[in-house]
Amino acid sequence: MKFRVKIFLVVLPLIIVTLSLTEIASYFHAVNGVTRLAKQLLDFKSGELEKYAENQWELLVENNYAGRPDMVEAAKIAVEMYARTIVLSDTEIIFALDGEGNPVMSSSPLQINPDEKGALLNLLKTGERGLLTAVIDGEKRVFQSFFFTPFQWHILISEKSDVFYRDANQITIQTIITLGAAIILAVILLFLVARRLTDPLDKIVKAMNNIIESSDLSSRVEVEYRDETGRLAYTFNSMIEALDQAYSQIKRYAFDAVLAGKKEERIRHIFQKYVPKDVIEQFFVSPEKMLTGANRELAILFSDIRSFTTISEGMNPGDLVNSLNRYFSGQVDVIMNRNGIVDKYIGDAIMAFWGAPRKRDDDALQSILAALDMIRTLEGFNDQQRRLNKPEFHIGIGINYGEVTVGNIGSERKMDYTVIGDPVNLASRLEGLTKTYHAEILISEGIYAELRKLEADVRAQGLRFRLLDTVAVKGKTKGVKIFTVKRDLSPAEENAWPLHNQGMELYYRRSFQEAAVKFREVLALLPGDFNGENLLNRCTAYAVNPPPIGWGGVEVMKTK
Repeated sequence: MKFRVKIFLVVLPLIIVTLSLTEIASYFHAVNGVTRLAKQLLDFKSGELEKYAENQWELLVENNYAGRPDMVEAAKIAVEMYARTIVLSDTEIIFALDGEGNPVMSSSPLQINPDEKGALLNLLKTGERGLLTAVIDGEKRVFQSFFFTPFQWHILISEKSDVFYRDANQITIQTIITLGAAIILAVILLFLVARRLTDPLDKIVKAMNNIIESSDLSSRVEVEYRDETGRLAYTFNSMIEALDQAYSQIKRYAFDAVLAGKKEERIRHIFQKYVPKDVIEQFFVSPEKMLTGANRELAILFSDIRSFTTISEGMNPGDLVNSLNRYFSGQVDVIMNRNGIVDKYIGDAIMAFWGAPRKRDDDALQSILAALDMIRTLEGFNDQQRRLNKPEFHIGIGINYGEVTVGNIGSERKMDYTVIGDPVNLASRLEGLTKTYHAEILISEGIYAELRKLEADVRAQGLRFRLLDTVAVKGKTKGVKIFTVKRDLSPAEENAWPLHNQGMELYYRRSFQEAAVKFREVLALLPGDFNGENLLNRCTAYAVNPPPIGWGGVEVMKTK
């Protein structure tokens, strides 16, 4: 095999690969850019139309016209007219569907057959807000959608699929043609050049050594003769030029990598709304540990809005959602400001914990302070509710401390960073008992014992505790002491709470008559106090009919 043929077979793949990589990279950048711009336009229209519809509805609500069908219909017409103004092409259609999938608004004539209607409704009910595709009026269309609650409309901004992807398809064809032409031209040129290589091999070696030592890709070999060595020198120069271009491309890739790193930071920031920052950092460092769990001692908090069903029945959905969002915003800020992790929302309830993924010495104290701050924040929320003539919210909070399993629980496709274990269940039960004991906050003896280790900090925060009972929650036989806690006591409570706690000591020692005296003193200071009356009644009954031997003062709860 001739020397020039060997060079041809060696160099040609390098040229083809370089051209291919360059064209493919350019193709993906161009297609992604065009598609992204088209999608952003749909996103923009969707956002603007949604804001316009919300503004129309807010005008109705502010002027007390939301209950008038004629005014609501006028608002719907206004939304339809606005939709027509943002249509940019003859093939673009903006339309709305009711709950049955029937068109109730359209910027152009539209027919949806029953088969299309069912598939479209199933796609819309998933609640996805991204770019979706469906067959509409016999045509494959790309659309963005959102659900506008006041009108009960699914609003879709759609474009024909072939129109939407037309530029991307043209780029594909042009890329294939350009790459083919470039490869053919490269083959032709290489074949011609390979025949004319005549440079001496030693000059090629010297030039190569110079490039290695100086990293200067601008060095070239002088072509002196029209023989095989000359043709080799020419090919060498061509190869160096291609490498220089590749090096420039690598530098561009490095720049893109820096931009990708900044984009990763933005993604981290977005996901911190759903997953704790510490958890995200932990996952980036050790992604293989994402599905592992660990046993930790944590403080677990549950809070719940009392009589929420009654509240929700008396409010329209829009007002209810707005009120809940304001309520959750204030409560979650309090929890996170106290180093807590919001585990999940359970309807109107909030579950949070302290002690993972990062454990702190004062986790138990911070959970108590968070609960007190939540009560104070709720007062400000209720002030605003009264000004808006909306119902006030009242909550109960239960807090427990114990060993649980914490980690990412679920599957690779869907998981939650959460905690499980019996202490979690007890915290939930304590929240339910706040209604039974007429208390805003109930804590377990487990967290009370943990707070005793931080006695100086507890005193500095001015925390005061009142022992209310020993209960065995539903499903359990072992009793747990429960306390309520406050930071600012009234003058009457300052005197009554120590008397109540003394009465509880006598009560557990079976000194029921002496305990009854203490509870009467409590009621003299706090007339109508539920827990004082409850324990006084027990002491009075037990003084006449003492409980059996082995009695530990445990009250067994029959309900959650």
